[in-house]
Amino acid sequence: MPANAIHVVTDSACDLPPAVLERHGIAMVPLTIRFGAEELVDRIDVSPAQFWSRVSGSAVLPETSAPSPGAFEEVFRQAIDGGAEAIVCVTLSSRLSATAQSATLAATAVADRARVIVVDSMNASAGQGLLALTAARAVASGASLEEVVAVTEQARSRTVLLAALDTLEHLKKGGRIGGAQALLATALSIKPIVTNRDGLVAEGGKVRTRSRALAFLADAVARAAPLEALAVIHAEAPDLDDLLALVAKHHARPEILVCDIGPVIGTHAGPRTIGVAFQRRAESTPAS
Repeated sequence: MPANAIHVVTDSACDLPPAVLERHGIAMVPLTIRFGAEELVDRIDVSPAQFWSRVSGSAVLPETSAPSPGAFEEVFRQAIDGGAEAIVCVTLSSRLSATAQSATLAATAVADRARVIVVDSMNASAGQGLLALTAARAVASGASLEEVVAVTEQARSRTVLLAALDTLEHLKKGGRIGGAQALLATALSIKPIVTNRDGLVAEGGKVRTRSRALAFLADAVARAAPLEALAVIHAEAPDLDDLLALVAKHHARPEILVCDIGPVIGTHAGPRTIGVAFQRRAESTPAS
């Protein structure tokens, strides 16, 4: 199979910047955002900045919906027309969204033209994004389809997402609170930190101030270092530079990916969310 015959596809919940997607040749299938009766296509009809502007002025919390199988099929066929003989599609956690199911149905629809393997990230935001990048880098290194899939799946257990929320209200109303339910009882007196666990949102920690939340995130990075990859995510967080300064002590600043939390994840996380996503090195011992 030629080096450029394997293409990588993901969805817009990955929160990867457009320039990063383009640089690594990753195609993106957008999810949909609804404000009441108005439906917007993520990253096409509404940018992250426009989304947060809408949220601040809206009395209605937005909702999200997964792409249709047809949306994935369209992108798969575009990849095939562009020379793809095989496609690796890294999706938002199947335990949070029907996105992976849509991708799987679309893979069946194009099976006569190319082999499509759907990899459930069991993650979200830049946690998902780092796994899409893992796949793309494996493709660029000349790995076979089976090797690309294996490398990406092996990286799942080493990929961690931690986010400090300004409020649990969006997560609660969006029905995605999952294992973080216990945080509700003390939400008034803490800054809740959530993580990914078995593909679901779970409690990641409890701190009482925003500065301690940043320190918690930086400490998680420090304990997991050295890292294969690190991203900082934020939803127009005013203290982005503060967190970058803290984590840059443990990972080279030019190698830290900065990702805007987009409408899909932002709908559930809420404004001013800030966090980290990182991949431990394969030989590293997981942080306690």
